Amino acid sequence: MEIDFKGRVAIVTGAGGGLGRQHALALAKRGAKVLVNDLGGAVDGSGGSVSAAQAVVDEIRAAGGEALANGASVTDFEAVQAMVQQAIDAWGRVDILVNNAGILRDKSFAKMDMADFRLVVDVHLMGAAHCCKAVWPHMVAQNYGRIVMTTSSTGLYGNFGQSNYGAAKLAQVGLMQTLAIEGAKYNIRVNALAPTAATRMTESLFPPQILDALKPEAVVPAMLVLAHESAPTRTILCAGGGSFEAAHITLTQGVHIGLGADTPEQLAARLADVTDRADEQIPQSGAAQGTIEVQKAMAARG
Repeated sequence: MEIDFKGRVAIVTGAGGGLGRQHALALAKRGAKVLVNDLGGAVDGSGGSVSAAQAVVDEIRAAGGEALANGASVTDFEAVQAMVQQAIDAWGRVDILVNNAGILRDKSFAKMDMADFRLVVDVHLMGAAHCCKAVWPHMVAQNYGRIVMTTSSTGLYGNFGQSNYGAAKLAQVGLMQTLAIEGAKYNIRVNALAPTAATRMTESLFPPQILDALKPEAVVPAMLVLAHESAPTRTILCAGGGSFEAAHITLTQGVHIGLGADTPEQLAARLADVTDRADEQIPQSGAAQGTIEVQKAMAARG
């Protein structure tokens, strides 16, 4: 099966450079009309210019593709709504949203200013939520949508000095989980991509030979699969250096202890049983996890 996007319209945020640029170029090469969004700011979110987005649009057009530039900040919901309307006015629909925009303001939590914490959450989490909210009614109306969140190994597993970034990135997974459930009946599939790539945001972290192995292009195939008509839903794909993995938020079998005066002591004594990963499962929703616990409680009473 060839992964192609002929007739599809995609919006890629933060697409003026790095991974977002590669996403936009790849979608366009495979037939999508692409709205290239980028605030054009620095890695820390300061400044702004539409020139970065326009340069990518020029590249796409030079290769025979269709593209438009947009300089909205994803933190500005009205600007995001106007961005989506720009795509609708030009091409009549929006099929794909790749939430890629992000900034870094790294510091250990002890030294971090709360304004820097809030801004990173605003860009990554609220930015993704704004974009999803703006495309959602169009995707519902056309009974088709593919949304790709950009999470991170930092959100999934933590990294020193990135509490703000990690919190925002795992929050995108939480957003994905519920939007995938709510979008299912409208054929809206929502997934998350955890990239390991050498971009402007990570170039200071790795030596040159590793940077070469971690070309952003190597992450793009995972995005294409998650954005395609044949995409799964509620999947977290990790990608980097040509390797691909899936991350899961699992639930152990656990134990039923009941509620008594010594339950805290019993739980402490049996914590190894509770955390034992043998036969762990992946609940299909938060309600499903609750159901498992209710069933255990009822069985214990029986």
